[in-house]
Amino acid sequence: MTEMRAMALGLAARFQIPKIAGIVFPPWHDGGQPRDCEFMAMALDGGAGGISYVLLPGSSATDYRALRPQTFIGTRPEGYAEAFGGSDPLGNMLGLAAINAICQHVMRTTGNTPGAASDSIGLMQIEGGDRVGMVGLFPPLLKYMRSSGAELVVVEKNPLLVDSYPNLQVTLDPAELGRCNKVLCTSTTLLNDTLDEVLRHCTAAEHISVLGPTAGYFPDPLFARGVHVLGGRLVKDGMLLLQLIEQRQPWGEATRKLCFQAGTYSFRETQQ
Repeated sequence: MTEMRAMALGLAARFQIPKIAGIVFPPWHDGGQPRDCEFMAMALDGGAGGISYVLLPGSSATDYRALRPQTFIGTRPEGYAEAFGGSDPLGNMLGLAAINAICQHVMRTTGNTPGAASDSIGLMQIEGGDRVGMVGLFPPLLKYMRSSGAELVVVEKNPLLVDSYPNLQVTLDPAELGRCNKVLCTSTTLLNDTLDEVLRHCTAAEHISVLGPTAGYFPDPLFARGVHVLGGRLVKDGMLLLQLIEQRQPWGEATRKLCFQAGTYSFRETQQ
């Protein structure tokens, strides 16, 4: 988290980052956010945007409900990025959105945006005989995994999921990743500060992918730790994204897939 914050603030020192044009916070739901209220986002002047997961404890409910989108407009995302990696879950949520927005503005102005054609899952080349560690349960991928013939081990933080999926190998012990040759990890591990721990158990993995809508940042800190693929979301139209989140609608034309590969990635400093 410290390196991600430093990367974003370093970019902000070298590039002119626009101010915040808008922000959206889905309604708070006691007991957990429903799927259409899991993400908040901020948009910058010029169209870039950043997405963050509403991953907050119940103790943050009052402060979350007190947030007023209007007070963010015209402020600088760097101020929120500075809080990332601290002890305040609300500050980390806002900080990740700001880091993503800063990175995505720089992607736009420098052309450091990979093509949309790469399939993040396909790059893992999962096949029979593989033992795949899935950090964070990705229900939409279960059918894909079953058809591949690979063995699947799901590493979760939520103990309730161990009994909820009796037909899956679900464990709370990240050490199980040490016996996996391929690892698929949710990007939420950056926000809940468990990514370093996860990667420490992946030394035997020949391929590690970190995926999720909140992975909208440059991959340098992750690639330096042995990650091979970072797959997330590029915000094409920040204000449209805010509107769609507020309406609880699919993100449609507001975003597209983002996929960085360690073997081909290099950052270009020159502005377009």
